[in-house]
Amino acid sequence: MKHARAIIIGIVAMACVIGAAGCQTVGPNYRGPPRSAVVKSAAAQGPFVSASASAFLRGPVPGAWWRLYDSPRLDELVKEALAANTDLRAARANLERSTALLQQARARRQPSAALNFDPSYQQLSPESYLHAGSIAPTGLYDAGISVSYEVDLFGRLRRAVEAAAADDEASEAAYDVTKIVVVAQTARAYADVCDAGEQLATARRSLQLQVQTTAVMRSLFDAGRAPVLDYTRSAALTEQIRANIPTLEAERSNALFRLAALTGRAPSQYPRSLGTCSQAPRLPQPIPVGDGAALLRRRPDVRQAERQLAAATARIGVATADLYPTVTLGLAAGSTGEITDFLTSPTDRYGMGVGIHWQANHSLARAEIAAAGANARFALARFDGVVLMALRDTETALSSYARDLQRDKDLAAAAAHDGQAEQDAERLYASGKTDFLSLLDAQRTLAAAKGALAASHAQLATDQINLFLELGGGWQ
Repeated sequence: MKHARAIIIGIVAMACVIGAAGCQTVGPNYRGPPRSAVVKSAAAQGPFVSASASAFLRGPVPGAWWRLYDSPRLDELVKEALAANTDLRAARANLERSTALLQQARARRQPSAALNFDPSYQQLSPESYLHAGSIAPTGLYDAGISVSYEVDLFGRLRRAVEAAAADDEASEAAYDVTKIVVVAQTARAYADVCDAGEQLATARRSLQLQVQTTAVMRSLFDAGRAPVLDYTRSAALTEQIRANIPTLEAERSNALFRLAALTGRAPSQYPRSLGTCSQAPRLPQPIPVGDGAALLRRRPDVRQAERQLAAATARIGVATADLYPTVTLGLAAGSTGEITDFLTSPTDRYGMGVGIHWQANHSLARAEIAAAGANARFALARFDGVVLMALRDTETALSSYARDLQRDKDLAAAAAHDGQAEQDAERLYASGKTDFLSLLDAQRTLAAAKGALAASHAQLATDQINLFLELGGGWQ
């Protein structure tokens, strides 16, 4: 076994010498996106075109943006979703898998070793040894160690580790993408529950008032003081308002079911306490949005696409290394013989060698290099597309929110005027200075105005959440 130790020392020394003297890394070195990438352009780095309205600030986007609403119930729902959401669990498992693959790639750069010890008791065949007599049964054994090490002369393994590391970082970014989406979906479902509750409350108040008006019309008609047309028109408006309520109830129930699933519960386990919510959280203050440069640094889908580009670039080197020989150093040492002679000199065996494998036909390797280069160009095009889409969707969300905010203000003013008009029409009708059709029209207009305002509040809540989603959620 002294020989085995000497060989191990020798082979390690040989590997170190070869590694220090001749190793090089083929393929392009990735140092970030090329200068031609969209992310490097001045237009992508500048302020947002649609962020000039008073509804926005240039300040940095907060990490936990949902806390701006100052809603303990929303904070609790987000916490539950981040802990139990099934999409997040799947993304976390995928991240763990990519980390394991990175460890595998790193392990391939290390020497591999195998140990064996195989004792047995055998009756050998005399004829197989050309022995005329008999051979007594005997105990045999085989024990040994084998070590192999691939000398990464041309950087194939190094590039493979680079690609696996970039894939792992892309998986981490994908996990952040899932977190942002889950938080936004949770906040949106919560807002939908409360907005449906607000619209339901508005519809029910309108229905209650209209039922009272219809009852008065019925009494006047029965007393002969109003025509049947006034009564039937009032009754028709009552049923129109009533018909909207089941739809709103379904919207609220569906939002509660979505919220239950997002927080890892069955639909029947939806949070009962939200059934009475009638006002979604809103931000009265301007929203901090930053600029394009901060957005592209912050958004994890941009980071994921950039890491995928890095991985694709590293795989060009992996494919290029196949043009060159693979050198493997090997050592085997052990002892084989009868158990009675265990580890004695006659049973010792050892050997060492260098294995060189070189594919003479380079057609396959060159085709793989071409495919890897095409994959890298595809990854660059996709990266540019993700950057452009991030900028486009953010500008769209900014523009929609600013316009809907102004629309909400206009609808609130209109509802106030319609409320005054309805009161005036009711007073004039009571004094006999106008007909019932004018009163009915004023009531219908007010009901529509209140419904439109409640729907506008729901749209604003959705716009705010969509804007925070496009801004990247604040995860760095």
